[in-house]
Order: sequence, then structure tokens, then C-alpha cells
Amino acid sequence: MSNIIDFENVSIAGLESSPVSKSLAGLRANESRYFKNKYNHDFTVSPATKSKDILDYVKNILLIERDIKISSKPLETSEFVVDGIKWTYVFYESGLSINVMYTMNDPKKRAVGFKLSEGMEVPKELEEKFKFAKQKSKLAGIIRGSFFVIKGEY
Repeated sequence: MSNIIDFENVSIAGLESSPVSKSLAGLRANESRYFKNKYNHDFTVSPATKSKDILDYVKNILLIERDIKISSKPLETSEFVVDGIKWTYVFYESGLSINVMYTMNDPKKRAVGFKLSEGMEVPKELEEKFKFAKQKSKLAGIIRGSFFVIKGEY
């Protein structure tokens, strides 16, 4: 059961347990708008409870590449291929969003991105490893983001 994320009427559905549910919903809607505008792709999410393979994929990359274990509960996931790029998202209860951008034909263009919802603290598992840049979004307020390049094959 997947749901298309509406970026015009932002909903916290699926994210209610997050203490920053409104800004996390805005962040999720911001991603939806990006994919609709850039690729004409409808951004859909599924409950994390039905996404074990996706969660294992992201957990594996984080652990192998940077020895990172996310302590927050995953709420939703998304995975799709568009324009030769496999995109994988996990939205966490803390307000963290992780995306894996994995190009199918260019190993030099593969990365993991972290986005922090407005109002959340930097998670302990990321605070000493990354610096976060700020970006303004009409849908999400102030988003802080960082990334690292993936070196392995997944």
C-alpha cells in the first residue's frame, strides 16, 4: 500500500508519531515536488513496517560505508528508478530523512544524503561525522542537509 505525496496539500499522515511531524511532512512534500517538477514522477511512500528490504538496503550501506547505525524508528520508505537513477528514501520518527542516490551506469555519481527537519537536533550518530548546510523551503522551512559519496557496490 503506497501513497502519493501531495505537495500542494501537505499532510502529516504516516508521520503523526514524530515530534516534528509538520516539518517532516513538509520535507517529504518538498521531495515530492522536486521529483514531480524535475522528472514528472509521482513520489510515493509506504509504511516502514512493510519495507524490510528497503530498510536493510539503507542500513547496510550506512554500516559498511560509514559505520552508522540510525537509532530513530523508521516511519516510511520510498524506492523507485527514474532517469537511470535508483532513489531510496527512509523517513524517521526523529525528523531525519535519508536518501540513497544510486546511478545505474555511473559509479562516481552515487551518494547518501541526510536531511534534518526543522526543529530537530542533529542525531548523535551523525553530529561528529558531518557538517550540515542550511536550505530554505516553502514547504519545509529550514532544512539542514549533508551527504557522503558511496564507494562500494550495492
